[in-house]
Amino acid sequence: MKTLTSKLKAIDFRPAGLVEKLSEAMTEAILEGIFKEGDQLIELDLQKQFNISRTPIRECFRVLEKKGLVEVVPRRGTFVKRISHRDIEEHFPVRSVLEGLAAKQAHANMNPAVLESMERALARMKTAAENEDTKSYWKQHILFHEAFIDACGNQLLIDLLKTLRMQIMWYRLSYQYYKEDFKRAYRIHEKIMGLFRSKHTDPDKLEALVRTHIDVAVDKFIGYLDEQEKLKASTK
Repeated sequence: MKTLTSKLKAIDFRPAGLVEKLSEAMTEAILEGIFKEGDQLIELDLQKQFNISRTPIRECFRVLEKKGLVEVVPRRGTFVKRISHRDIEEHFPVRSVLEGLAAKQAHANMNPAVLESMERALARMKTAAENEDTKSYWKQHILFHEAFIDACGNQLLIDLLKTLRMQIMWYRLSYQYYKEDFKRAYRIHEKIMGLFRSKHTDPDKLEALVRTHIDVAVDKFIGYLDEQEKLKASTK
C-alpha cells in the first residue's frame, strides 16, 4: 500500500502558471520571428534558457501545437510550423464566417465601455498606420477585434475565434517582407466602427463588412506565397 508521502511525491506541485507563462513567452518568440518557419525547438536548449525541467516544456509544446504554431513529428522533434496555401485557404474562410457572426451578435450588446475600448484601439491604429509601425498596428488591430468578439456573448464562438485568430496573426507576422496597405486597412476598420456606433445599423450589413474585410486577405496571402515560391525557383 502506498504511503501518504509516496502519494504526494506523485503529484505535480509545479506552480500552476508556469506552463502558461512559458507558452506565452514561446508564442511571442514565434510571432516576433525569433523562431522561424521550420526551426526545431530543442528541449535541452529551452531547459537551459528557462532553467526548468522537461515536463513543462513538453506541456508547452502541446499548447503551441493546439494553437497551430508548431508541429510535433514523431521521433524527430518539435518544429515551428511552415505556412502553406492550404493553411490559408482553410483558415481564412472559417474565420471570416465566425468573426462576421460575432460582429453581428455583438452589435446588440454594445455598451459605452466596449465602444470606448474599440475607439481607443482604432485611434492608435491610425497613428501606427501613419508611422508605418507594423508591430503597433497589429497589436491595436488585435485589441479592436477582440473587443467586439468578447462582446458577442457566445463563449463557444469566442473560444473558436481565439484559436483561429492566433493562427492568422502568426501568418501575418511571419511574412516579414509582406507590406499591408495600412491606411486602406484603417479606413475599413473606421467603417466597421461607424456601424458599431449606430444603434440603427443593420446587423447583416455589419456582418458582411467584417467578412469582406477578412476575405480580401486570402488572395493577398496566396499572392505573396506565389511570389516567394517564384523567387526561390529563380535562385535555384
